[in-house]
Amino acid sequence: MTNPAEIIPGILFYSYLATRRKDKVGFMSNNTLVMQVSGLFTLETSEQKISMTRGQMLLIGKNQLGQITKTPLPDEDYETIVISLQEDMLRKIALEEHIEVQQKYSGPSNILIPSNDFLQGYFQSVIPYVRNPSDKLATEMGILKVNEGVKLLLSAMPELKEFLFDFSEPYKIDLEKFMLSNFHFNIPVEKFAQLTGRSLAGFKRDFQKIFGMAPRHWLQDKRLTEARHLIESRHKKPSAIYLDLGFESLSHFSHSFKKKFGKAPTEWV
Repeated sequence: MTNPAEIIPGILFYSYLATRRKDKVGFMSNNTLVMQVSGLFTLETSEQKISMTRGQMLLIGKNQLGQITKTPLPDEDYETIVISLQEDMLRKIALEEHIEVQQKYSGPSNILIPSNDFLQGYFQSVIPYVRNPSDKLATEMGILKVNEGVKLLLSAMPELKEFLFDFSEPYKIDLEKFMLSNFHFNIPVEKFAQLTGRSLAGFKRDFQKIFGMAPRHWLQDKRLTEARHLIESRHKKPSAIYLDLGFESLSHFSHSFKKKFGKAPTEWV
């Protein structure tokens, strides 16, 4: 099976892992429902760290940055089902069900869903579809399963209405605080602008006022400074930190580090 397998492209995924792997997820643009079949799933953002094991469900909020760690447990492979709750689909459900949101959602960005018989039944009903990828799942049937999941979530937790059906754009937030918490994520500057509720031009303008330099230069400098701190003070190996600090390759990290500090990161160990 490919990893992850797309049951319905862009909407329903099935992930099977036999060995530990850390994924740099970056920007999550849609609300997402994750159902843990087996193994340990951990999501870490700048504000939360949530783990779940077999039989648990997590609702991940849209427009945020995060890192996911997927770990098999003893005598248990890693398996997870991921359903992307895309905005056009949620808008359609809101219209069909006459759902109106009166206020902006202000709770946690990621929520562990308490189990009940209906949600567990739904969980079990999805597994046969994803475990039999050779049997083509009609998109129409898949969409029905996604709609069913949304309605069961609302039945179990009516307060999720504001979470799921808030279609407003991200409001303008504290840029300095956000960047200091999320600089290590390897995403385009355009995404940072979107997440702070600004146009690209507005983001660059505000960024220059706060940090005194362009975003790309600041990100590079901040990541390298943090790398030096981790190597010097926490004795981390360069190969263990470069991905977590937003560098795509060890060679790029080493070259940039040497250019800034005068010697390669391995010489600091």
